[in-house]
Amino acid sequence: MTEPELNTRLQTITPPDEAARAAAHAHWAALAKPLGGLGSLETMLEDAAALTGTPELDFARRAVLVLCADNGVVAQGVSQTDASVTRAVLQNLAARRTSVCQMAAAAHCSVVPVDMGIAGAPVPGVQDCRIAPGTKDFTCGPAMTRAQAVQAIGCGIALVRGQKQQGVQLLATGEMGIGNTTTSSAVASVLLGAPVQSMTGRGAGLSDAGLARKIDAIRRGIAHNQPNPADPLDVLAKLGGFDIAGLCGVFLGGALEGVPILMDGFISSVAALCAVRLCPAAAKAVFASHVSAEPAAHMVLDALGKAPLITANLHLGEGTGAVASIPLWDMALAVYRGCYSFAEGGIAPYTPQC
Repeated sequence: MTEPELNTRLQTITPPDEAARAAAHAHWAALAKPLGGLGSLETMLEDAAALTGTPELDFARRAVLVLCADNGVVAQGVSQTDASVTRAVLQNLAARRTSVCQMAAAAHCSVVPVDMGIAGAPVPGVQDCRIAPGTKDFTCGPAMTRAQAVQAIGCGIALVRGQKQQGVQLLATGEMGIGNTTTSSAVASVLLGAPVQSMTGRGAGLSDAGLARKIDAIRRGIAHNQPNPADPLDVLAKLGGFDIAGLCGVFLGGALEGVPILMDGFISSVAALCAVRLCPAAAKAVFASHVSAEPAAHMVLDALGKAPLITANLHLGEGTGAVASIPLWDMALAVYRGCYSFAEGGIAPYTPQC
């Protein structure tokens, strides 16, 4: 996919279907319970109706896309482990042994590991969307070319299309890549115009010295590359990772295909921010799951205008937070589709008092 082709595709994203949203809201209001009693679970399904274009909702088929990539900035000592861990975790994702695999099994959710660009040979049993064997060290120059960023976004869009063709109705987002809290903090700092220190956390458990190296690397990367905050593709290419760019495409693909996309934590939310900055109409496909323990997680959610369903201090990654929210979708749908109405119960309906 070229950049002009991407821009043409994004122009086809339509606004939310407000008639479908209103129909879902009316259905909730007819059920025998206090108006709005399920809070965000109700508005979540109304938003899903507006995205899909129908109040008849079914999300029985679901999957989590776990996009994996290596990041050259690891050379700056920004993580307590090296890039070999990305490969090790991806191998275990393929064997369905990781944390998200166990949680996904409990949530009746398929796991789709995707290689967006890790070092070394491809891992068997993993969907191959490799752009390159990892990005470059952004303290020395752009992490990737602009064309590679567009290619990765196109891969994310294609992943959503492929999942929808297989009957999947709900997608969670996940990622794995040593160094990707550094890339996401760098991208978020530029897009939000926020100080690097306020956007940067300890990731998988950095020491004070490690955190200082991480902050310094991001500051140097921004100073060296001078990314344009008004150009999300420029920011992604200069400071991002193939996983973030691919996830950006997943959110855009959700808007194009009418599939709800569940954000995971900080990294996933930064990808969603890139998608919405590229195409504001894509926000209709972005659904928050939880708020990460990373310091800037609230800031990114606020910038997106999204509220988390879960606040549990999660910071594991892999899509675990997004998958953890899926049972809440099931419970919301159970009431939406199965609860008796005021009319069926012989009860006078509630009316708004204010």
